Order: sequence, then C-alpha cells, then structure tokens
Amino acid sequence: MKYRVKTALLGAALGLGTILAVPLASAQESIYAPNLSYRTGPFAATGIPLMNGQRDYIMMLNERDGGVNGVKIDFDECETGYSTEKGVECYEKTKSKAVVTQPWSTGITLQVLPKTNVDKIPILAPGYGFSPMSDGKVFQWAFNPPASYWDGASMMLNHISGGDLDSLKGKKVALLHLDHPFGKEPIPLFETLAAKHGFEFLPIPVGLKEMQNQSSQWLQVRREKPDYVLMWGWGAMNAGAITEAIKTRYPMDQFIGIWWSGHDGDLQAVGEKGKGYKSISWSVPMNDAPVMADVKKYVVDAGKSLLDKPEDMDTVFYQRGLLISMILVEGIRSAQNEFDTKVVTAEQLRWGLENLKIDDARIAELGMTGMIAPFSTSCADHTGHSGAWMLEWDGTKFVTASDMLTADQSVIKPLEAAKAAEYATANAPWPVNEDCKM
Repeated sequence: MKYRVKTALLGAALGLGTILAVPLASAQESIYAPNLSYRTGPFAATGIPLMNGQRDYIMMLNERDGGVNGVKIDFDECETGYSTEKGVECYEKTKSKAVVTQPWSTGITLQVLPKTNVDKIPILAPGYGFSPMSDGKVFQWAFNPPASYWDGASMMLNHISGGDLDSLKGKKVALLHLDHPFGKEPIPLFETLAAKHGFEFLPIPVGLKEMQNQSSQWLQVRREKPDYVLMWGWGAMNAGAITEAIKTRYPMDQFIGIWWSGHDGDLQAVGEKGKGYKSISWSVPMNDAPVMADVKKYVVDAGKSLLDKPEDMDTVFYQRGLLISMILVEGIRSAQNEFDTKVVTAEQLRWGLENLKIDDARIAELGMTGMIAPFSTSCADHTGHSGAWMLEWDGTKFVTASDMLTADQSVIKPLEAAKAAEYATANAPWPVNEDCKM
C-alpha cells in the first residue's frame, strides 16, 4: 500500500508543478544538484525508473554517509516533460544555486550548451547529448561519460559484423530513429562508416506523432528487407517499434537498440515474442551488487523511495539511474579532494568531472563491480569512451549476451574534432581551451 501512496503523492506534486527534492535536515551545508526530470509526457515510461534510480542513490548516500564527505546533496527535480522549452525554463530557474545541470534531452542539451560557457555551469549528460561534447578543448563545460552515442553506434556495428566492418559490404543496415535531435545523433557516424566499409545505410525517421503507430515505417522495412534494423528510440517509440517488428515478423535477433531502447517494461509487454531482441548498454543490472543492498536498506525498505514496488529495483533503467548519480557524486568527491573543500562550486565540479578515474578498484569500493566498465576523463576527453555489452531479452528479462565491446576511436576521434570545430565556427566567437593537450 505504501508504494501506491507514494505514486499518488508524486502525481499530485507534478500536477502542481512543484520541484521534487531529496529532503535534507539543513540546506546550509549542502550541494545543490538539480535534475531536469521527465516523469510526465510521452517519454515518462523511461524517465520514471531513471529518475527513481538517480534520486535513490543520492538518498542512500545522504542517509548512510551523511552525503559526500559529510556534505549532503540537495537533489531537486524540475519537471520538463521532455519539452525543450520547459527544459530551458528549468535551467534558468535552477542555475543560480546549481553546481551542475542535467538536461536529460539532446534537444535541451543543445539549447543550454552555449549558455553554460557564460554561466560557468557544467552539463552532465551520461550516455546522451551531443557526441562531439567529448572534445573538452571545445566544450569545456559539457560532459557525456561514460560513452557517447557515436561509441554506441560503433559498438553496435562491431557486434553485428563480428568485429570486421568490411564483412558488412553489400548489406543493408536500417536506422529506425526518432525524428528529433536525439534520434539524428548517430547519423554522421553511420554515414561515415557506410562509405568506408561499403554497406548501405538506410535512415527511417519516426515522427513524434508516429511513435505509437509506425505502420508506414515497418511497411518500408518489409519492402527494403534490411539485414539489420538498429533503433534509436525513446519512450513510447520503443514499445511501438517492438510491437510492429513482431507483427511484421522481422527477425528479433537482427533488431538492436541503443541503450535507451532497452527498457524492461517495453519487452515485458510482449514477453516471449520479444525473445532475441538486443540493446547495447554501458550498464549491466546486478541485483546482488553490494550497492543494491545499501539502497534497499537505507531507501526502499525505509519507505523513502518513489518506486511503485520493490522489484522495480531489478530493472535496467533503475540501476542505470544509480550509476548516473554515481558519476556525479564521484565528480563532486574528486573536486572536494582537489580543492580541500566540502561545499564545491560549479567551477570546482567542472574540474572534478574532468578528472574522473573510475577504475576497477574504485568500482569495487562503490559496490558496483560488473555494473559498469572502467573509464576516466581528462581536459581533452570529456566522455571516457568506456566499453559496453549487448543485453538480450530472454523472454522474461534482459541478460548479458556478449563480452565487453569497445568503439573504434580511430574513426570517432577525428569526427568529434571536425564536428566540434564546425560547431565552434558556427557559434563564433566560441572559447577554446588551447592549453588542453590531453
């Protein structure tokens, strides 16, 4: 019953337009880290578990450790409904106190990107946003660890080709993508690799109003008969695409989504019929990880989570939310140590995010072994370009279905540099950190 009550209270809070916060005993000695959440709208199905995971990790640290090095995190949510306009409003509303902005939409990210140079607030967009943000010389205030969309695209192609992209020559690879900045993100890399390796690249856009009725797109799939369909979907688009793939009898083992297209709920709705569908993922659910026990003890069992039911802890997106907040917290911790202070500023956090060292030893200390691949950032590399795995739906749940995959940086790095320079030129005068060498 208490989980139903929490859900009702959450709906009422969002209906009133309030900001949902992790409650603090005192805000005088705290670090304000807002999240531009999307618990409502057409993408809420994916947003809710992600936001719950982010919030619960911060809550666990506040309850278990008194925060980070004794300083609690004031973790607010400003609801955007995934609307770019509302996202910009939330950014403006929260920026005066914030040490970070977490935009949660490629569209919002692109809108606030130039603002952060002036406001000096780091953008933290784990596994999303504008892929060239990896170039820290050009995008000094933007971070997208542990892997970019171009990393994901490269790893998907590496998987279907068995590590030899030349083997795709003469084959047809379709990209079913949301007709939105998010969905268009991987296209430059796919086009580059198709030209280099001789496969046909077929983009198939899905409009925002078509997400739940993709009959025309899947008619095109039936007509074109691609060897693989790769999906850049979000929210309601994923469920619509999976349903249509089953209806048209497209082979599920030739259908692969980006990490935001691997939501448990979408596959649970089709059960056994979805067996074989895969999603590349930089996170792996580990229900028996020590961090999960602590979140359960200090947050879920204590009745302080917004989860509808405790078993929702076992899902891919909830656990990815935990990892996303871990990345933020490790940036805060790094900044505290470097500047010998507890309440870090936005500029100090920028340094912390630029000097992340999430190695195997640190992952073990955090109780997250197996949940994420090691990575590190630098002034030149704001992503870290970690590895990822294929998760496959076995009819009831997602299971790991590959060894760790890595992206081809020999192609990605030059493209990042070219597109970053193109962006800087188009938005001149744009500050570039010429002192950054590595």
